[in-house]
Amino acid sequence: MCAVFGFLDYKGKTSNAVLKKLIHYLSVAAEVRGTDATGIAYVRDGSMVTYKKPKPSHKVKLFFPRGTRSVIGHTRFTTQGSEKRNCNNHPFEGHCGTEAFALAHNGVLYNDRELRREQHLPTTPIETDSYIAVQLLEQGQQLDTENIKRMAGLVEGSFVFTILRNDNTLFLVKGNNPLTLYHFPALGLYVYASTKSILDNALKKVKLNGKYSEVDVSEGEIVKMSSSGNLHKSTFTMQDYIHTMFNPYNWNYLNYAKWWEANEREELLLEYCGTFGVSEEEVELLLEVGYDPDEIEELLMDTAAMEEAINEAKTLLQCEA
Repeated sequence: MCAVFGFLDYKGKTSNAVLKKLIHYLSVAAEVRGTDATGIAYVRDGSMVTYKKPKPSHKVKLFFPRGTRSVIGHTRFTTQGSEKRNCNNHPFEGHCGTEAFALAHNGVLYNDRELRREQHLPTTPIETDSYIAVQLLEQGQQLDTENIKRMAGLVEGSFVFTILRNDNTLFLVKGNNPLTLYHFPALGLYVYASTKSILDNALKKVKLNGKYSEVDVSEGEIVKMSSSGNLHKSTFTMQDYIHTMFNPYNWNYLNYAKWWEANEREELLLEYCGTFGVSEEEVELLLEVGYDPDEIEELLMDTAAMEEAINEAKTLLQCEA
């Protein structure tokens, strides 16, 4: 469980101060899905710049210079590769021919070692499963939709990829993990985050003028947004888990990873719920009556809904007693 977030400011109407505030509140809201590391990437004078730290976002000052038109961000919940080695944290940089890019991933990939062998990819000090996506893209001469489609069709697991090219073209690649994208047409601004609650929570703190609409992004779609704001969608075919499930080692790894992630997500909620004014006992109460981590994460973003859920849970347990 991690989170991705960011923006594309294709008209340049929104001030740098407001965009910085937007990224700050997006990153803080995204802590509910990961506190192990925080990072962003942006384009400066045609070059990619990444900044990341093995710290929760509320302890990191995220800077980007005036004139920055697009930022991709990530808050990390570690599953593979220690966050204390900063090279394991997102976003990752890569190159396709003369093009540079940065990539951030939300999810878990299960066939990274297999792909490294099959595709004869070089060894790397980066231990994170997500980095296989960068290596696959680097096999191409261009960072374009066809190259991304090939990569997305090779990896197995859960994913949303966000990819920023050094001409400020932004790609959103939706697998089976959540993603919400808003468009402010009057401002010339796209804003995205892993979940609607993260996005809405941040926008409550940042007053953006103008109406917005949600852009539908379906599983198996690649959304390409150019630096001028043109949006184009294409599709890819996701790998299924058939051969993974019938390989005893991979099947055990897959199921263990899912079990481990679910338990770690509960621990993360218990660790971080106090930031939202909710006690560990109240989170445990919701877990006990059947709420899953995703549902509790949504409730943390809505104080009134959280209070109602806690009261209902208390009433339910009293009735059972």
